Amino acid sequence: MNKQVRHDWTKNEIQAIYDQPLLELVYQAATVHREWHKSSEVQVCTLLSVKTGGCPEDCSYCGQAARYHTDIKVQALLPTQTVIEHAQKAKESGSSRFCMAAAWREVRNNKDFDRVIDMVKGVNDLGLEVCCTLGMLTEEQAVRLQEAGLHAYNHNLDTSESYYDEIISTRKFDQRIDTINNVRKAGITVCSGGIIGLGETSADRVSMLLTLATMPSHPESVPVNALARVKGTPLENNPKVPVWDMVRMIATARIIMPASIVRLSAGRIEMTEEEQAWCFMAGANSIFTGERETLLVTPNPGVSEDMQMFQNLGLKPMTKENKKACTIV
Repeated sequence: MNKQVRHDWTKNEIQAIYDQPLLELVYQAATVHREWHKSSEVQVCTLLSVKTGGCPEDCSYCGQAARYHTDIKVQALLPTQTVIEHAQKAKESGSSRFCMAAAWREVRNNKDFDRVIDMVKGVNDLGLEVCCTLGMLTEEQAVRLQEAGLHAYNHNLDTSESYYDEIISTRKFDQRIDTINNVRKAGITVCSGGIIGLGETSADRVSMLLTLATMPSHPESVPVNALARVKGTPLENNPKVPVWDMVRMIATARIIMPASIVRLSAGRIEMTEEEQAWCFMAGANSIFTGERETLLVTPNPGVSEDMQMFQNLGLKPMTKENKKACTIV
């Protein structure tokens, strides 16, 4: 078999893939998935919010924006030792990847960033693969994180370039691309995907996937999120994302970015086990799970529930030797 990754996709090609009859689309995606990955393995990933709420951005979907009145409690940057203890627990529960999130617009060269550097070093010393999502990042800051032992950086596009200004006004789409490029230059792997259910069209979804699939290197990880409707945000009354829309996005991402890990991310709490099974069939091979049953600040299935689902579906966590594993705490 001749495995080739394309970077020259056109919007029309991706739209044609996305618009196929659903069963044909899933069949094609499942075939690609089996050519590139072990179909029975799912990367189980730990995500810890190390700084929660109080963000100056105006992302319409986000309950951590300071300007919206939500029930989310603001939490200052956690002590480094507390983070290390969470990472140790994650390792003991079988996780080999630990992700730290801070509700910042951008990284600033101050004592808080110095503390994050110490966190990265400490988690790396535990033998865990370390990931961060901290907002916008300069090349110099990315280099500092890489030197501290950071393996991956998450920075989602969120939506298409043309629809972006409808969702966020406090930064530009190009600034997201700049951060991804800075991460690449520093030798850190990229985690970047988006959210559906923001009011975008299918053409917007395809445009977002086109941006990712025509990068010189595809993101090693592509999260597909369904909008978590947070009370108090501008999008709280948006309709629930149909599961078939998630399946279409996952399947299309799998076909055009065959080597990437495609993450079934936010929105699982509103999915049945059967609906999640369709997503795995369509090529998703990563989830977030955790004892606290949250994904940052929104509800998420718990680890025992997920392990029962794996057993029912004949799935197993991806081993450290394969793609590394990640649990939400």
